[in-house]
Amino acid sequence: MLEGQMLERSICFPGAIFVRRVAPQGISGKEKSRLTPMASLFDWIAAARPKTLGAAIAPVLVGWALAAKVKGSADVKLALCTLGSCMALQIATNFFNDALDSLKGADTRSRIGPRRITASGQAPAGMVKFAAVLMLGVAAVLALPLFELRGLPILWIGIPSLYFCFGYTGGPVPLAYRGLGELFVILFFGLVAVTGTVFVLTGEWLVSSLLAGWQIGCLSTVLIAINNLRDVKEDTQTGKKTLAVRFGITFARAEIVLLIAAAHVSGLYWLQQGWEQAFTMPLVTLPAGLFMAWRILVEEPGRGHNRLLGISGLQLLTFAAMLSWGIHRSAEVMR
Repeated sequence: MLEGQMLERSICFPGAIFVRRVAPQGISGKEKSRLTPMASLFDWIAAARPKTLGAAIAPVLVGWALAAKVKGSADVKLALCTLGSCMALQIATNFFNDALDSLKGADTRSRIGPRRITASGQAPAGMVKFAAVLMLGVAAVLALPLFELRGLPILWIGIPSLYFCFGYTGGPVPLAYRGLGELFVILFFGLVAVTGTVFVLTGEWLVSSLLAGWQIGCLSTVLIAINNLRDVKEDTQTGKKTLAVRFGITFARAEIVLLIAAAHVSGLYWLQQGWEQAFTMPLVTLPAGLFMAWRILVEEPGRGHNRLLGISGLQLLTFAAMLSWGIHRSAEVMR
C-alpha cells in the first residue's frame, strides 16, 4: 500500500450512508475519524427529480377530466392507481438516467444542472439502478387493477413503458443519445398517458384525448428541450447526440418556442368543437410561455436555464389544471 493511501468502509446510519476513511497503521490525526456523508434521504428525493413529476401528473389529470366528462363520473381508485403508476415510471426513468449517464460519462462533477447522485459520488450506480427497478415494480403493482379491468391493452401500453424507462438512456439504442428523447416524451408522457388514462376510466379511445395528449406532450417536451439546450456544451464533449447537439443552438431554441406555441394553438380544436373554455382557460399560462420563449432566445445556454426549467414545470401543471377545469365547465356534448 502506498504511503498515505486510505481504506474505505461503509457505515449506515438512519437517513444516511457514510464512508469512513480508515488510515493504515502509522497514520493518525483528523483523517482517521473523518466521515464523508453520502446519499441521505433528501439526496434520494432530489435524485427522483420532483420538478419533473409534473410530466406524470399532468396527463393523468387531463385524462381524468375527459373521462369524467364523457361518463359523468370516473372511478377515483382507478385514477389514483394510474397516477401512482405514471409517477413511479417517471421516477424510475430519472433514476436510470442518473446512473447510466454517469456510467457513460455524460454527467460529470462539473455539470451545470442540478447535482446527480451517481456522478457526485453519493451513491454507486448499481444502487441507483436497483432503486429504479424497485420503482418499476411499484408501477407494475399499481397497474394490476387496470389490467384486471381492461385486459390486454394495458399490457400493450405497460410493457413498452416499462422498457423505455431504461431504454431512454440504456440498452442497444438509448433514445436520449440518438436525439429521440423529445419523441419519447411526446408519445409516452403525452399521447399514450392521456389516451391510456381515458381508456382505463371509460373503456373507450377518444379523438379528443389524442388532442389533449398532444398539448400535454408538447409542454412536457419543453422540459427536456430546455434541459438539452442547457447541457449542449457538455453533451457535445461527451458524445450525447441530443437534437440540440445534432442541429445546434438555434434549432434548439426554435424547437422550444414552437412547442410552447403548438400547445396553445392546438387548443383551437376545443373552440371548434364548442368547448370554448377548454381553449380559453389554459391561456392563463401563455404569459409564462412567452417569458420562457423570450429568455430562451436571448440567454446563452447555462445555469440560468435551471430557473426556466422550474417555470416550465409550473406552466405544465397549471396548463393541465386549467385545461381540466375548462373541460369540466364546457358543454356536455361536443358540436
